[in-house]
Order: sequence, then structure tokens, then C-alpha cells
Amino acid sequence: MRDEIVAAVKAAGVVGAGGAGFPTHVKINAAVEFVIVNGAECEPLLRAHQHIMAAESTKMVLGLKTVMLATGAKRGYIGLKRKYEEATKNLQTAIKEIDDQEIELFFLPDIYPAGDEQVLVHEVTGRIVPEGGIPLHVGVVVANVETLINIADALKGQGVTDKYVTVGGAVAKPITLKVPIGMKVQELIALAGGALVNPYAIIDGGPMMGKLITSDAPVTKTTGGILVLPVDHSLITQKNTTWQMIANRAKAVCCNCLACTDVCPRHLLGHSLEPHRIMQAIGKGQIGESAIFSRALLCSECGACDTFGCSMGLSPRRVNAELKKQLGKAGIKNPHNNKPQQALSTRINRLIPTKRLTARLGIAQYDVKAPLSANEVIAKEVTLPLSQHIGAPALPIVKVGDIVKKGDLIGTIPEGAAVGANLHASISGEICRVDTRIGIRAV
Repeated sequence: MRDEIVAAVKAAGVVGAGGAGFPTHVKINAAVEFVIVNGAECEPLLRAHQHIMAAESTKMVLGLKTVMLATGAKRGYIGLKRKYEEATKNLQTAIKEIDDQEIELFFLPDIYPAGDEQVLVHEVTGRIVPEGGIPLHVGVVVANVETLINIADALKGQGVTDKYVTVGGAVAKPITLKVPIGMKVQELIALAGGALVNPYAIIDGGPMMGKLITSDAPVTKTTGGILVLPVDHSLITQKNTTWQMIANRAKAVCCNCLACTDVCPRHLLGHSLEPHRIMQAIGKGQIGESAIFSRALLCSECGACDTFGCSMGLSPRRVNAELKKQLGKAGIKNPHNNKPQQALSTRINRLIPTKRLTARLGIAQYDVKAPLSANEVIAKEVTLPLSQHIGAPALPIVKVGDIVKKGDLIGTIPEGAAVGANLHASISGEICRVDTRIGIRAV
């Protein structure tokens, strides 16, 4: 059974629908005790997952059951928040209809980052993923809500062609859309009634971990949200701050107050990451302190340290991210592999309430409903990057001038690649571009 499921998921080009886009056929080709659905959606302003759980509850439960069959898991947990009332009701009905005693809902606290894999695993199972480890190391596979929908479709031979995306922030009508992969972000903003400010900046993802993009960027398999904010918003200013400025501030301003470490989710789980010590080492110019700097490799870059912890405007998150890049270029891998047996006793008092985080970020005015649109979104042209996932880029199997139908295979995993994902046409039309991206124009 596992081989058939893995083959179907691989053929469909399913990858993690959020984060780095790890190919799902690799992830589920394992034996675990538990499968946990990540329905936390802990990033402020994002709404897609709660809408998917409400609108596609039966299909999502089917996807979960499929992953449980592939991995041999004895229990399946759907982690979500009680405030997702419609999703809760519909999921309870879906589970009852299939009379499955192995699947249950698990209600998470309304905190950030409840959706972090390691935080989620601990909340649901009480287990702590080792330093530098993944949930698999404690007998768990964590699956994204939308990934499970794509797995259910894969069983019917359907490739990944569409993406659920919340368009929010400073737009006229915040909305959640199901759109063809490859549509330009500016088209989604137009569907949300357009930007209310000008000039504006665009974040791909949530306000905490999202990246700045341009309006002509395409929607990918991992796009979860499009947030529009004024260019002078503090979040945008922070994301635009240069590394040199970040480093200079760290050297000159950090007072080692421990606030960043006190709220670090990894530290609170018992990991040896202490952001303030890394900042201290930079301030003292202790470049040779590899034992300190290498702990940056334990950082998830969730941003709790700089957006909620530090009151001085510093960014331990950006410091850790830069150190991870430099260590990677130097060929230095994570040397830390402690296995904490319990979380810190202070953890319960250090959790970050989502509402307080939203207010601290200065985005409370944008914290409104973004209803799921029932209208089909038609794209006249799409641009599909060959690399929308971890691993080797897809290998094009089409050429300019070819006519394709939605769902046709247009890119395959290169022979010999350890990790990769297939690519499918998200609309019907004529191939108009083949390079690092494949363009399709409706005809």
C-alpha cells in the first residue's frame, strides 16, 4: 500500500504547501506512530487553512487517512484552534461519517508559533524533537492542510495545479482565493479590490516569516498568503534593513537583557539555542567562538526574538540567518544534537498570544475576515518556476509552441536526483516560454 501511495503522490508533484516545499513523496515514505495535521495557521492575517478545513473537510480527512496508511501510523491528529468554529464542526462531521476511531481533533493554544513543526509536535504528543532533528526522529510526520488535499487529489491521478491564497493587509476586500499556480501576484491583489495605499510593499507569506516580493512574482506551490502593506510600515522597514545595519546595531546596542532568549520557542523546548549569547559574541567580536555561533543552526527564524522579545529594535533572527548562510558556505554542519527530555518550566509563561503579537506588529487594523471566494479564477497566462521546492529543479519536457491541457505533465524530476518534484500545467494553452520557468498562455 505504501509504495502505491508514494508513487501516486510523486507523480502528482505534491510538495509541502507551506515553508520550503519539501517533496511529500519522500516525507511519507517512512514508518511513524503519529501523523499530525498542521492546521494552526499561527501567522496573523492568514486565513487559507481554516477555510480549507471548513470547505474541504472530507477530502482533508481522506488525505490524512492516506498518509496514515502509507506510514503505518496508529493515530492521526488534526491540530487546530478552537476559534476555527466552522472548520471544527465540519471536521467532526467528516470524522464521524467515516467512523474512524484513529483520528481526532487536537485543540491548540492561540499562540505563535503554534504551527512550527517542533512546537506542534510537543503540544500534541509531549515529545521534543532533538536539536537539529525533524519530527520523524520522534515517530511523527507533520502534514500541511493543503498538502493533504493535494494527496487526496493525487489518488485520483490529478497533479498539483492550484493554490489557496489569502490576500490581505491594505487591500479593499481581503479575500481567500483558489488560483492557478503561476498567476502574477498583482492579479490577486486586483481580485481583492486593489491596494488601499501607494506606494506599497508585498509580503509572500505571513508578517512574521514572509519574504518581500515584487508584484510580477508568480504564485507557487508554497505561496500561502499575499499581504499588502505601506512601504513605510515597520514590518517592511525591518525586512528591508541591510545586513550591515543589522550587524552594526547588534554590536552597538545589544544590552544582553535575555528578552530574545526568553521567548525563543526552541530555547523553551530545551534546545541550547540562546540568541542573546550569539548577539553578545558579535558585540565582543568573538568571531572564533564557533561553539556559540554554530548554535544559530538551531534557529527556526520564526522571528519571536526580534518582533516580540527585543525592545531595542534588534534582530537576532536576521543575525542567525546570516550566520547560517556563512556556516553553510564554510561547509560547517550542525554539531548540536542534544535530546531534551522536557521543556523549560518557564515555557507556559513565555508563550506568545496571537492577539498581542498582532498588536505588537502594528497590523491589528488589518486583522479582519478574508472569506473564501466561491468564484472560479481564470488566468490568461501563467509562469511556472521549475524550482518551487527543495531539491533539483524540474526538467522541462515541453517546448515553445506546444499545446497543453490543465493537469498535463510539463516538467519531471531529473534522473538521478535525490529530491525533486514533477510540474504540471495549471491552465490549458500554448507554451510560450521555457527556461528557468515555463510560461503558458491561454488560447
